Amino acid sequence: MRRIAAVTIALLAATPLAAQTASPAPAVAASVKYIHAGTLLAKPGEAPRGASTIIVRDGKIVEVRDGFIVPEGGAELIDLRDRFVMPGLIDMHVHLWGIGGDPLRARLTALTTDDADDMMHAVGNARVTLEAGFTTVRDLGGNARGMRALREGVERGVIAGPTIVNAGNSISVSGGHADGSNGVAEIFADAIHKHQINTCDGPDDCRRAVRQQIALGAQVIKYMSTGGVLSNVSGGLGRAMTDDEMKAIVETSHGLGRKVATHSHAAAGTKAAIAAGVDTIDHGSFLDDEAIRMMKANGTWLVPTMMAPAAALDQARKGLLPPAVIPKAEEAAAAAFASHSKAYAAGVKVAFGTDSGVSAHGDNAQEFALMVKAGMSPARALEAATIGAAEALGRASTIGSIAPGKDADIIAVSGSPLDDVKRMEQVEFVMRHGVVHKAGGKRQAFPAD
Repeated sequence: MRRIAAVTIALLAATPLAAQTASPAPAVAASVKYIHAGTLLAKPGEAPRGASTIIVRDGKIVEVRDGFIVPEGGAELIDLRDRFVMPGLIDMHVHLWGIGGDPLRARLTALTTDDADDMMHAVGNARVTLEAGFTTVRDLGGNARGMRALREGVERGVIAGPTIVNAGNSISVSGGHADGSNGVAEIFADAIHKHQINTCDGPDDCRRAVRQQIALGAQVIKYMSTGGVLSNVSGGLGRAMTDDEMKAIVETSHGLGRKVATHSHAAAGTKAAIAAGVDTIDHGSFLDDEAIRMMKANGTWLVPTMMAPAAALDQARKGLLPPAVIPKAEEAAAAAFASHSKAYAAGVKVAFGTDSGVSAHGDNAQEFALMVKAGMSPARALEAATIGAAEALGRASTIGSIAPGKDADIIAVSGSPLDDVKRMEQVEFVMRHGVVHKAGGKRQAFPAD
């Protein structure tokens, strides 16, 4: 309880008193905004349209009209006539909690930092992720109570960040990828075991683990079907859970209204997860023909996270990660590109994800170039980070495209990413829920009549 209280105190101390006591959303000059878009990709996957006006009222899109419409009295005009405008991006796999992207520093400070320190890092990670154009993220592993608090802080408007769909702590068998005692000295391992509730062994215990994460605020459940690259334990990337354990996790989660993501590398673990009814396969480093057929037949989404194995391998070779990581990083990096290329060509449903936290937060858009290199068109890659990811999240009614009734999550870049997808790495304008967080265009207030 003292750690949670410390997080709360730290958050309040970092927030100006006015923000603690004011209205939930940051103050803006006008609740009505007119956005003039030179090129508008309202629905990725379809052709962009020319000069357009997006009308935003109280954080929602109310109308999209052809041409540049003169704003009504009292509205604000945002001039993006020389920009390519599109929906805010969605990253289906991030880890905002803690330092992220700097494994040596994280290891060196592991015994000298508390949850409050990790929360402060998470606040910064959320901000840079939003400024990179990602207005929604699915966080797949971080302090359960802390991530719930961060999510709610963003929604209240006291923290700048993307909409967060959080998983809490990942569920793992003992000795699996999310067992925090892996590779830890015995005296510390014993202490970890006494407080660790995310490990489970056997189907009944796995049902308990799911329910406890949901009780702590998890909106989605993540579990580990296979071993992992970054866990400090040898044994490779093979299957870790039984059929019954996976089915217990998926059935319990779905019964409580939560979608399920699974960390999975080896094909055996992936196929067992698909059979159990999992919603997304994250990583999918080793996909054989049978696994791809099963994903298509079951409508299972692939979240490829192509940045992660390359980042882990680079860090491991520089000595920034434990020696047990190196052979696993080499194995995953070598296989992932071929597996993902095969899945793209076969028409597997793909939702954009990066595993940011392994790589640096804010670099998320570098994933687009890797997807294109593996055979995906720029148009399809953009669709994976908007329409596709929104569908995979179960939130297609509110995000993923620019249309009346949806959240005003809007970004802009200079030039068409359909011609050069690396343009996504330099997002110049970011609006989330009608609030501008990064202004790359001219803004003008129109006086009320």
